[in-house]
Amino acid sequence: MTMTAERAPGVLSSRYRGLSVGLVALIMLVAFEAMAVTTAMPVVARELGGLHLYNLAFSATLAASVIATVLGGRWSDRSGPMPPIAAGVAAFVAGLLLAGAAPTMEVLVAGRFVQGLGAGLIQVALYVFVARVYPPELHPKVFALFSAAWVVPSMVGPTIAGLVAEHAGWRWIFYGVSLIVVPAALLLWRGGGDRATGGAGAADAPAIGGKLAWAALTAVAAALIQYGSALGLGGVPLLAAGGALLAVALPRLLPAGSLRAARGLPSGPVLRGLAYGSLMAAQVLIPLMLTQERGLSLAAAGVVLTVGALGWSAGSWIKGRGTIGNMTALRGGALMIAAGISLVSLVLIDAVPIGLAHVAMAISGLGIGMLHPTVSVLVLEMSAKGEEGGNAAALGVGESVFTVVAVAVSGALFTATGQGYLVGLAFTVVLALGAAWVAPRFVHPAGAGTLEEAAS
Repeated sequence: MTMTAERAPGVLSSRYRGLSVGLVALIMLVAFEAMAVTTAMPVVARELGGLHLYNLAFSATLAASVIATVLGGRWSDRSGPMPPIAAGVAAFVAGLLLAGAAPTMEVLVAGRFVQGLGAGLIQVALYVFVARVYPPELHPKVFALFSAAWVVPSMVGPTIAGLVAEHAGWRWIFYGVSLIVVPAALLLWRGGGDRATGGAGAADAPAIGGKLAWAALTAVAAALIQYGSALGLGGVPLLAAGGALLAVALPRLLPAGSLRAARGLPSGPVLRGLAYGSLMAAQVLIPLMLTQERGLSLAAAGVVLTVGALGWSAGSWIKGRGTIGNMTALRGGALMIAAGISLVSLVLIDAVPIGLAHVAMAISGLGIGMLHPTVSVLVLEMSAKGEEGGNAAALGVGESVFTVVAVAVSGALFTATGQGYLVGLAFTVVLALGAAWVAPRFVHPAGAGTLEEAAS
C-alpha cells in the first residue's frame, strides 16, 4: 500500500510541484510570445518599413524550430534534456533581445530565427524531461498541464500585446518576455531539474550530423511552401519547389514507414500532424469568414477561437483523468475536430445563429485536447530508452510540416475559388478524417519495443 502511494504522487505534490510549475511557466512564456508577436507584427512591419518581409518573419521562426527540434531530440538522447533546455533558453532570450532592438526588418527576421532555435530546443527537450523525471502513470496529467499552459496566452496574449504596443511600444513585447524566461528556467532547475541529467551516451544515441542536413532542407521546403502560398499564382513555382524538396527530405526525419502510416510508432507524427494541421488551417479561415461574411468585429471573432482554446484545455483535462481510453481519445478526437469544422461552416448561412460557431469550436477544441496529449504519451511509452528525444523530435517535425502544408493548400483553395470558404474548410475536414483513419494504425497490439494497447 505504501509503495503504491509513493509510486503515484500527483503532478503538484511536494515531490513534483517545483518541476511542474517550472515546466508550465516555460511553456506559457513560449506560447505568450507566439500569440503576442502574431498580434503585434503588422505594427512592427509598418514601423520598420518591412511589410515585404512580413511572411518571412514567421517563416524564419518555423524553419529554425524544425532544425532545433531535430538537434534538441538527438542532444537530449545523448546528454539528457537539461543541456538543450539551457541552450534553448539562452537562444530564445538572445533572439528576443535582438528582435526587440532591431533597427530594420532584416535584423528582426534574424532575431525571430534565433528565437525559433531556442523554442525548438526547449519544446522537444521538455518531452524528454517528462519521460526521464515523471513516472509513466503521471505522463497524461503532465501533458494535460502542457495543453492548459497554452490557454491563458491564447486568451490574454493578443490583448496584452495590443496594450503594450500602444502604451510602451512593441519592443517591450520582446523585452518583457526575455526578463522572465530565465527565472522560469531557474525555477525548473531548482524544482529538481537535476534529476533529468544523463543520456544514452555517445555510443548508444544516434548521430546528429546527417539528420541536421535533412532538417535544414525540410525547413527550407516548409518556408518555400509557406511563403509561396501567400503569393497567389505567382507563388506556384515556390510551392512546387517546396513540395519536391519536402518529398525528399521529410522521410529522413520521421520513423521508417511514417508517410504510409505504417502500424505503430511510425503513424504517430502523421496522426498528430493531420489532426493539428487540420484545426490550425481551419482557424486561419474562420476569423476571416466571421468578419467578412457575418460582419463580426475582430474581437468577437477572436472570442470564437478562445472558446476553442478552452475546449482544448477541457479535453486534455478529461483525458488526463483517465476516464476515456486511448482509442476513444484518438479516433473520437479526430472525428470531433472534423465535426466542429463542418458545423462552423454552416455559419456561412445567414439564418444560422453565430452561437453555433462557438459550439463548433468548443467541439473541435475538445477533440484536439483529447488527441494531442494522448499521442505524446503513447510515443514516449513506445520509445526505447535513449530514443525519447528522437521520437519526440519526429512528432514536432511532423506537426510543423503538416500544419504548413495544410495552411498552404487550404489557403490556395480558398484563393483559387474566389473566397471559397466551404472548399478551404472542406479540405481541413478531409485531413481530420484522415487522422481518424490513421488512429487505429497507431494504437494496435504490437511486438517488442512498442506499446500494446487495447482499442478501447
